[in-house]
Amino acid sequence: MESQLMNPNHRFFTFQFGLLCVSNFLFSASFNMMIPELPGYLTKIGGAEYKGLIIALFTLMAGISRPFSGKLTDTIGRVPVMVFGSLVCVICSLLYPVLTSVAGFLLLRFVHGFSTGFKPTATAAYGADVVHESRRGEAMGALAIGYTIGASAGPMLGSYLVNYFSYDIMFYVSAFLALGSVIILYNVKETLPNAARFKAMHLKINRTEIFDASAIRPALITLLLCFSIGTVLTVAPDFSEHLGLHNKGIFFAFFTVASLFIRFVAGKISDKYGRVPVLIGSTAVLVIAMIILSLSHSVTMMLVGAVLYGLSWGINSPVITAWTVDLCEPVNRGKAIASMYIALEVGIGTGALFSGWIYHNESTQFIYAFLTPAILALIACALLIRWNNKRALA
Repeated sequence: MESQLMNPNHRFFTFQFGLLCVSNFLFSASFNMMIPELPGYLTKIGGAEYKGLIIALFTLMAGISRPFSGKLTDTIGRVPVMVFGSLVCVICSLLYPVLTSVAGFLLLRFVHGFSTGFKPTATAAYGADVVHESRRGEAMGALAIGYTIGASAGPMLGSYLVNYFSYDIMFYVSAFLALGSVIILYNVKETLPNAARFKAMHLKINRTEIFDASAIRPALITLLLCFSIGTVLTVAPDFSEHLGLHNKGIFFAFFTVASLFIRFVAGKISDKYGRVPVLIGSTAVLVIAMIILSLSHSVTMMLVGAVLYGLSWGINSPVITAWTVDLCEPVNRGKAIASMYIALEVGIGTGALFSGWIYHNESTQFIYAFLTPAILALIACALLIRWNNKRALA
C-alpha cells in the first residue's frame, strides 16, 4: 500500500492541503447557509407540507451519484470530481431565484444533491493520498476543519441575509461562495497517479462498482447515525422558532462550533486508541444529545443538546472516514469512500422523510422526532460494542 511507503512524520498540512481546506470552507458555507431558511422559503412559496423533501431529495441524488463519483475519483482524478461538485452548487444557487414554483424548487433540491455526491468523496480520497496510515485519522480531522467552519458560519450568514435582505440575496451569495471554491481548486495539484482523461465509458457502472464490500461495517454504522442528521436538518429550524430563537442558524452554529473544536483531537485519538473504541464513546454522546433535544423546553437546553450533538459528529465524521479507508485497498479508495457516503445519504434522506412525517408541523411531536434517531444510535452503539469485544477476544 502506498500509504505504508510514506514517512509517518511526513508533513501533510502543506500549502496545497491548506488550499483544499479553504475550498472546503467555501463549498460548505455555500450550501449550508440555505438549510435553516429553506423550510421557511418552501412555506412562503406554498409547499409547507413538503418540508421533509428539502433534505430527502438532496440526499437521494447525492446517494445515486456516489457510485459515479467513486469511480471517477479513482479514474480521472480527485480534483476534476471536486470541481464538478462545486460547479453544481454555483448553477443551482443561481437558479433558485428563477424557478420559484414548488415543483421547480424540489427539482433544484434534487439536482443540487450532485454537489455533495461528488466533492466530499474526492476530498476524502485526496486526504488519504497524502498521509501515512498511522496519521490518517488526524488528516481526516484536519481536512474537515474548513468544512466545519463553513457549516458554522454559513447558516448564521444565511439567516442574516434573509432577515435583512431577501431569500434571493442569500441564493446569490451562496453561488458566489461556491464559485470561490471552484477557483481555488484550479490551483490544487492532482494526487492520483496516471489519472485518465474523462470518457463517456467512465459513466458506465457495473454492479461490482456500486459498493465496496470492505465498507459494510462503516456503512451500517453511518446509516444508523445519519438518521439523526436528517432529523436535525428538517426539524431543528422549526424547533428553534418554537422555543423563541428566531435566528434559526444559531442552533447550527453551536452544533458546528462544538464539532470544530473536537475535530482537532478526534482523529488523532482514533489513531492512538482505534476507530471502534472511539466510535463507541461518540455514539453514546449522540444518544444523550438526542434525548436532551427531545426533552428541551428552553433555548438553553436545546443549545446544550446542539453542543453535545456537535461533539459527537465532530468525532464520528473523521473517524468513520478513516475507518473506511483503513479497511479498503488503495486502488478502490474512491469506491470505498463513496460506499460509506451512500449509507450516509440513505440515513440522512430517511431521517428527513420520517422526521417530517412524525413532526407533521405539530409542536407536540418534536419529542418523538428526536427520540427516533436516539433509538437507532443506541442500536449502532450495541453493534460497535459487539464488534469491539469480538476483536478483543480474537
